[in-house]
Amino acid sequence: MQPLDTHPDFDESFRDSFAAVDDTTGKRNWFFPQKPTGKWHNRRVWFTIFQLTVMFGLPFIKVNGQPLFLFNVLERKFIVFGIFIGPQDYWLFGLMMISFFVFIVLFTTVFGRVWCGWACPQTVFMEMVFRKIEYWIEGDWKAQRALEKAPWNQEKIIKRTSKAILFLALSFLIANLLLSYFVGIDELYKIIAEPISEHLTLFLGISAFTLIFFFNFAWLRDQACTVVCPYGRLQGVLLDKNSVVIAYDYKRGEPREKLRKGAERTAGDCINCFQCVNVCPTGIDIRNGTQMECVNCTACIDACDNIMDKVGLPKGLIRYDSENNIASGKNKLITTRTIAYAVVLSALWIGLGYAILTRDDTETTLLRAPGSRFIENPDKSISNLYTFKLFNKTNHPITPEMRIISPNGTLKFAGIPNLHLNAAGMVEGSVIITLPKSEITKRRTEITLGIFANGEKLEEFKTSFIAPEE
Repeated sequence: MQPLDTHPDFDESFRDSFAAVDDTTGKRNWFFPQKPTGKWHNRRVWFTIFQLTVMFGLPFIKVNGQPLFLFNVLERKFIVFGIFIGPQDYWLFGLMMISFFVFIVLFTTVFGRVWCGWACPQTVFMEMVFRKIEYWIEGDWKAQRALEKAPWNQEKIIKRTSKAILFLALSFLIANLLLSYFVGIDELYKIIAEPISEHLTLFLGISAFTLIFFFNFAWLRDQACTVVCPYGRLQGVLLDKNSVVIAYDYKRGEPREKLRKGAERTAGDCINCFQCVNVCPTGIDIRNGTQMECVNCTACIDACDNIMDKVGLPKGLIRYDSENNIASGKNKLITTRTIAYAVVLSALWIGLGYAILTRDDTETTLLRAPGSRFIENPDKSISNLYTFKLFNKTNHPITPEMRIISPNGTLKFAGIPNLHLNAAGMVEGSVIITLPKSEITKRRTEITLGIFANGEKLEEFKTSFIAPEE
């Protein structure tokens, strides 16, 4: 049998329209998805509980006195898995982001949009939190449709107002959660405990994000995935016929026909009940094949399995599967493409691991002072003048010491040195390095210096020392 989208009887007119827009009026179609039930939905509920526990718990976890994750854009401080990334290490943060995106590409190539349906905060909060509240207050899809069409009577006002208040409260909670990742849980405590006037900018930020989240979950909803987010549009280049997606088994289901009692069935297993369409939060018909709007929420799998159970047909008419497996019974997850992505990802992770393991707590730039030359001292020793910049790459203050490691020599600061460094701070100054004649064997000598704190070497670096030719 031919693939569904190449079958001569397959109607592709669905591609000419967008489910979220009315073809006649051009206005938005508001979706009222049927409440999902089934084993896949139950799995998503348990995964959501785990994910929300992690999301709300991470800001409270600290490593060596600092948050496990922090994305302080305003102060240019980032902490990822307890690793502090200051302004001098933005390339490291960039490498982490590139690694993450390559991982998403590899994961999507193999398993489709599992991220969207199971882990994306937009889907998790919309379908597993806000939608649950909506079902609780307004009822299932038919009750919601009826309420939408009903006049603004007392019942409608109470239900809509109650829903709006709860949505606002949840949006405020999510805005605070977001802020805790930006400024840290300790700073968030201060904002809550201290007068608003002392943190007016951050309070206004929380208020703005509360309104944005409320707008998103109360009105934008499915369009955040189908219109705003570009990830769905990338499916065309990320997915192939071996990718595991939520798929309709057209070989088993076609041709579709309503179930008739007492009549011998000669059609496929699809009884055209439209339950898979009724439960879809983006309003698509999964039987038309993989579509940009599908977020892999598994609601259609449960709906179809429930119907198959009732009519005595095998489950799995809609399931996680690949196009190749449905068409030929053969599937190949590991392809040249996935191997290439895996190699690139492994190289990035190896490079990232090496960069983290060899990373120093400080970064020093020591250069000979522009326009200066060597100084010959009365005792035959030679001196060079240098300028330096010393950066603290940690999230805590340190008081370092600069020393010459080799060869033997002396180091003296020009002026009164103040090497106390605040978190992610920087100091600069000048230093005179003097070497005895016995340590100088050529015109240009390489010297090694180190930065020490509390008896521990934080960094080692080299520079050149200029002396007169013999």
